Amino acid sequence: MLKPLRSLFLLALSLGCLQAEEKQRFSFERPLMGTRFAITCYGTDGAAAKEAADEAFMKGEEINAIASDYIPESELMQFSQKIGQPVKVSHLMAELLQASFAMARSTDGVFDPTLGPLTKLWRETRKTQKLPDPEVLEAAKAKCGWQDAVWDEEAGTLLLKKPGMQLDLGGIAKGFTAEKIFEVMAKRGFPQTIIAAGGDLRLGDPPPGREAWRVGLQTFDPEEPEEVVELKNCSVSTAGDLHQFVEIDGKRYSHIIDPKTGLGITNKVAVSVIAPHGVICDGLDTAACVIGAEKAEEFAMKRGATRAIVRK
Repeated sequence: MLKPLRSLFLLALSLGCLQAEEKQRFSFERPLMGTRFAITCYGTDGAAAKEAADEAFMKGEEINAIASDYIPESELMQFSQKIGQPVKVSHLMAELLQASFAMARSTDGVFDPTLGPLTKLWRETRKTQKLPDPEVLEAAKAKCGWQDAVWDEEAGTLLLKKPGMQLDLGGIAKGFTAEKIFEVMAKRGFPQTIIAAGGDLRLGDPPPGREAWRVGLQTFDPEEPEEVVELKNCSVSTAGDLHQFVEIDGKRYSHIIDPKTGLGITNKVAVSVIAPHGVICDGLDTAACVIGAEKAEEFAMKRGATRAIVRK
């Protein structure tokens, strides 16, 4: 779907215990967006928890259906068929585009939602383990550029200016979806909920008897988390190349694309971002990796993160 499994993932630990009110822990999982989404919540009614989780997963599938670049008929893919004309978008897509272009402006294009042509080319590169010809790479780069996509928030329309443009919202969609899933759970009476989506977490009120969720940040070690933090009512996202990379001619390339080069970044870096909202985390962790380890923390903190943990 949007973006394959994020290279790093976060692990919620010590999810809590039962209390006098006999709240129980309920867990539900479903494949979504190229990874597995998991809902863990606390409540007294298992049937109600399942109904809430089913509704929440339906919301996730709705977002996947409109925003996937693997589904030819998705709303996102249809934009490329209407180059040069404003396209009215759905309510959900409008929210996702608003978040995406706000992040593009905030990061001066380090996060760029128009990298679809480069994403497609880089997937082929990883498959063949051969770098694209320079002419092919330059042609793909020429089709990108967030400033050549006009998002009109008031009108609810998107205009792609250049032939061959294609959006890729994978760098922010899982964080957005985790937020929407959490909203459903909270509305249905389950505020003590944590949503796990690959490298993204949305944490609500802490488990019964605890002051926070314990979250293990897993970066370069595939077996053990390097750090455990205690958090509540926020989001966490981690990016890097623990799982997704390719080695070509002795050089390691990440799945994270640098808009300037059009290729996967080659600097070893992992960034965990903690922020109030999932789209901030999900967009900033990737952009911070592109910026590089030396500037990543300052970069993220200036753009809405409450904490940024950088490893190299």
